[in-house]
Amino acid sequence: MTGLSKPVYGPRAIWSWAIYDFANSPFTTLVVTFVYATYFTQVIAPDPVTGTVLWSRAVTITALVVAICSPILGALADRGGYRKLFVLFFTLVCVLATAGLYSVLPGQIAAALILVVIANIAYEFGAVFYNAFLPDLAPPERVGRISGYGWGLGYLGGFLALTLALFTLIQPETPWFGFSRETGENIRATNLLVAIWFLIFTFPFLFWVHEDKSMVSSSGRVFKETIAQLRTTFVKIRRFKEVTRFLVARFVYNNGLVTVFAFGGIYAAESFGFTLQEVLIFGIVLNVAAGLGALAMGYLDDSIGGKRTIMLSLIGLTAATLLAVVATTKLWLWVAGIVIGIFSGPNQSASRSLMARFVPSESENEFFGFFAFSGKFTAFLGPFLLGLLTQWTGSQRWGISVVLVMFVVGMLILIPLDEESGIARAGRTH
Repeated sequence: MTGLSKPVYGPRAIWSWAIYDFANSPFTTLVVTFVYATYFTQVIAPDPVTGTVLWSRAVTITALVVAICSPILGALADRGGYRKLFVLFFTLVCVLATAGLYSVLPGQIAAALILVVIANIAYEFGAVFYNAFLPDLAPPERVGRISGYGWGLGYLGGFLALTLALFTLIQPETPWFGFSRETGENIRATNLLVAIWFLIFTFPFLFWVHEDKSMVSSSGRVFKETIAQLRTTFVKIRRFKEVTRFLVARFVYNNGLVTVFAFGGIYAAESFGFTLQEVLIFGIVLNVAAGLGALAMGYLDDSIGGKRTIMLSLIGLTAATLLAVVATTKLWLWVAGIVIGIFSGPNQSASRSLMARFVPSESENEFFGFFAFSGKFTAFLGPFLLGLLTQWTGSQRWGISVVLVMFVVGMLILIPLDEESGIARAGRTH
């Protein structure tokens, strides 16, 4: 080990870390969920059903690559001190690939899918190492609210970016900045907005969040110790019973969230006739609800614990998804969407904070690699089943219904988890 001292984290570092959520959330909001996903199925693909199926395949590929590679890259970051470098590298890749989507014209299906997959993989890898900073930044008694700050700012970023896109590019008869409506240029330009936004708001993280390199391997031993750490962790993680149970539960319930995020806008457009402008407004309202939920329940998380907060969120998500499946009018879909927003933010925030409580200090990147693994290894199943059922039945309602099963099964797996035991086993104190 190099023996470097640990950095001291203050409020500026904490808020600079949280602002990265503000920076990257417009990518998932505009590209993956509401704007480009809808544009791809309606304009780039030959028809909406084919577009939904192809989009589900792209999400599947992303999930598999991230799941397989995240633990390996996490161990490498632990031993090499590459956590911050990896965040910045994958951010740049995501920015460039997202900007490239602007040039993809209707009918250019392969180009669109390739760039989306590259951008989405880079986004997810960046998030792995970003999340791994949380246990260092947050004292155990405040980890819930600090995680909530990040998610709350993230949804605020998604809300502001969607609003900006709506009123400058989507809605005006003459879009701003010299873009036109021909060949959907104004819609494609939203990708440039996302790329510029991501790049600019990453700078606070770059300047004021510093990496703990006290556990870094000596020069020349990084790769060897990375392999050794992976082997050790696969054996050691079995001793962390609570981590294992939590990750298995997250395998399942995160599938539901991934599916909702990837196909929420598509479902609203195709099954309820939402226009792109309505989809954007829908997304804006959901982001406001999710941001408020994440901020409010961050404090609840610190009071009642991560497990109880996750369980509460899953109950709300299950009820809202059931309403979305049986809804027959736009009004009821709006109600379902708002409730999903209120509980999706706390679910993600509390999942991250619970993992932060369970992670041993010497393996933060690697354990958060397994956290990403748990969110992605089976995350292809939800989108895949949605696409498959949509293809078989010709109805997206049947596809969305698989989300219900994932939320319920995830809750059942999570019920026996002992949060206090998991915190003690990781050596973290209140």
